[in-house]
Order: sequence, then C-alpha cells, then structure tokens
Amino acid sequence: MRQKQMLAADFGASSGRVMMGNYDGSRIEIQQMHRFLNEPVYLSGTLYWDFLRLFHELKIGIGKASWQGKPESIGVDTWGVDFGLLDKDGFLMENPVNYRDKRTEGMLKEAEKYLSFDRFYEITGNQFMEINTAFQLLSLKKMRPEMLERAHRLLLLPDLFNYYLSGTAVSEYTIASTTQLMDAAAKKWSQEVLDCLQIPSRLFASIVEPGTCLGKMKADVCTELGTNPLEIVAVAGHDTQCALAAVPAESEDFIFVSCGTWSLFGTELDAPVINELSTRYNVTNEGAFGGKISFLKNIIGLWLVQESRRQWIREGAEYDFGTLEKMASLEPGRKSFIDPDHPDFAAPGNVPQRIRDFCKKSGQAVPDTPAQIVRCINESLALKYRMALEEICACTGKKYKAIHMVGGGTQSGLLCQLVANVCRLPVYAGPVEATVYGNLGIQLLAAGEVSNLSQLRGLIRASEEIQVYEPKTDESWEEIYQEFKEKIVK
Repeated sequence: MRQKQMLAADFGASSGRVMMGNYDGSRIEIQQMHRFLNEPVYLSGTLYWDFLRLFHELKIGIGKASWQGKPESIGVDTWGVDFGLLDKDGFLMENPVNYRDKRTEGMLKEAEKYLSFDRFYEITGNQFMEINTAFQLLSLKKMRPEMLERAHRLLLLPDLFNYYLSGTAVSEYTIASTTQLMDAAAKKWSQEVLDCLQIPSRLFASIVEPGTCLGKMKADVCTELGTNPLEIVAVAGHDTQCALAAVPAESEDFIFVSCGTWSLFGTELDAPVINELSTRYNVTNEGAFGGKISFLKNIIGLWLVQESRRQWIREGAEYDFGTLEKMASLEPGRKSFIDPDHPDFAAPGNVPQRIRDFCKKSGQAVPDTPAQIVRCINESLALKYRMALEEICACTGKKYKAIHMVGGGTQSGLLCQLVANVCRLPVYAGPVEATVYGNLGIQLLAAGEVSNLSQLRGLIRASEEIQVYEPKTDESWEEIYQEFKEKIVK
C-alpha cells in the first residue's frame, strides 16, 4: 500500500501543534511539524483566546509540512464549549472569549429561571458547568445583547478553524455536544432549550458527523502558503473524542481517562444514559465517533500543575514537569488533599497559595514546597477519579476490569501508579498522543483506508507501546478515600 500523509492540528488550552501522520497500511507514524503556545490574553477585564495568532500558527504548521512532505488532508480538534461569532459577511466579530472568563459567574442560577435543571438535563444529558456554551450565551444575552443581534453565525472553535480553511460553515457533532444546547437523543440542536434561554436558533449551523469531508482548502490560503489544496476533514472536533477514538482497548466495555489540562473520565456507550442517578452525579453524555456516546465526568486535571508551575516561574523557580514529578515521587504524601473541581481552582493565578488556603481551611496539613503541592494534586486527582469510577459504574450497572489512560498525563508514572492503587484496577497507559492518533485515524476512516473503529484501535495498538501499572494493595487508601468523599468534596 502506498504511503498516505495527513496533518492533525491539535489545539489544547495551553499549547497547540501541527503533526504529520504517515500511514503505511499497518502503522501510523507521527512527526511534529510545528508547536506553539496558546496563551489567553486579558484585555479590559475580559479573558480572550488569541484566535488570529492561533490561525497564523496553524498556517505556519501547514506550510512547514508541505515543504517536508505531501500531506493530502488535515483535521482540526480543540477543547470544547468556546466559540466565535461571525457577522453576515463572514467576518469574525471579536476574538473568542475564554471559558475561564468571569462572565459566566452566576449564570447557572440565572438559567434555572428559564428552564428547570431536571428538564435541562433530560434533553441535553450534559454535566452542568458554568463554562458551557449555553451559559456563555446566556451571559451575552444579559450583558451584551447587541452582539447576538448582529451575529449571523456561531461556530465552535474547531468549526471556526475549518471555516477559515475551507469556507464551509458547519457544526461537527462531537463539539456541538459540549454546548448543553443539543438534544442528546435526537443529535440535533434543541429548539426547546434555545427558546427557553431566548437564544436565536438562526445562529447555529447544521450538524455533521465526524469524518465529513468539507472540501478543499481555500485558494487564497493555498496561494499564501504555496501549498496544494488539502482536503479539510471535520474530524471529531472535540479533542476528547479524538482521544477516545484512539483508546487501544480490545473489549467493548472499558474505562478511559483522557488526561491533560482537563481529565475526562468515562466510558463509551451505544446510547445516552439519562436517569435519576446520572442526574444526581452530574455525568455528561457527549457525542463520540461512530455513533457512540461518551459517558463521562469533566474533572479539572493537570491544569493545577501547569498553573502552579507558572506561579513558581513568576517567583523565579524554573521547574520542568519531569523535575516536579521526581520531587513529588520522593514525598511521602497522604497528608493533604483538595477537591480539584472546587471553584477556588478554576481561574488562572496563584494556585499553590489557593491549595495551601484550602488545606488550612479544611484542617489538614498545609503543603508548603513545590514537591508537596504536586504530590497533593496527584493524589487528589486519583481520589477524584475513584469517585467518578464509582458513579459511572452505578449509572451503567457495569463493572470494569481496567482503566485506559491516554494523553499527556500518562507521562507521569507517579499519577498512573496512584490511579491504579486508589481505583484498585490495572492502568493501561498510552498513547501519549492519543488525540493526534484519533484525529489522523478519523481521516483514514473518511478516506476509506480503515473500515471501522475496532480496526482503528487495532492500528493504534500496532503503532504504540502501552505501559501497564498493576495496583499495589494498600488498605490505607480505602480509609483515605472515605474521608475524602465525606470531608473534602462537598
């Protein structure tokens, strides 16, 4: 079989990259073409994403790849919920606002005036978080209604990149499912939710399945970059769903953790689970590739380590992530814990101080050094994963034999072993680049080179070595976990 080259543009909440994938019929090899920071910008009290810079970096990556190879297609994935607004002439009205911006504060409470939470969840099946698109739009309706009046089209971020690459404005299914505006069962925008929140339905483009080809790259972009017109493929626009497509599981029932800035902890199902238990536990049903549902919990993840590291750099201590992990591994731990999802940790800033304050208020030992802070974060994440595991098992009625961890967090042997110990299940770690593999794999499926999701996962197993962490029996974690549920997570 001939070699096939593709590009995956993966935008994370702290960095982005353009990766080349080389497929030879039995394996995918990946190569980094371009990597860049994704740093939000404060302007007049609002936190924005610098979309113009990000699109510029995307073009640099495409240009580099076209000089070094012959890519045939490209897919773009990003984080969820954030969007750009276009006017009637297709111009971006302003830079997209960052989900961590304070504009959504109080919007959950505001939304309940329009639609009961029980009905809201019954329709959308989404975990309630103030960052969700629905509450961002509600804040616009309340504070900047002129923006919605002028806007002609709302495009979530991967769709926005695709639009400026191809000229085609659509909403890809997996990213649309993060908005809390989509009917989970019908897989279409919910007119009832839009009407109740008084959000104009004209803003929303038609929803397409992941793997849809949107056409060739626009002529002006090709001319600017001196490249051949790539096929623009709407892969799973939500990076979590690209990562899920690449989970190298062999059985149908498995637990996965996509571990990066956020931790997405869940399982893959054939249909949404929307019942009393899933409502109580606030579990989300997101669209996944191949007609599947990703039933998961959104947990703040390595953002806590990333933001702590930024604070230590501001203070003059230049630690890399490997050094921080080694330091934390030498700490005895089990002294202090936080709820990673506590509102105190949501915004950028001095996370180490907030962790110290949280531990002091909750009557625990106060972690002081960077090693103690990172150990506290890792142990707290493992305990929060255990909670999510129990909730998902209760909702699905299933028992799971292993946890598949994918993403950047799998580079931390400390975290992987802690998860195995606390959850009492073996952890299969890898691939680190699951999102990229999933992005490229969906392009192969769109091109007919791979026939189904099972074959794609077999291809990932052939392309990457997976490390196994067996649980180490330690009954003290059981007592710690019970105290964590009762005293730390409230």
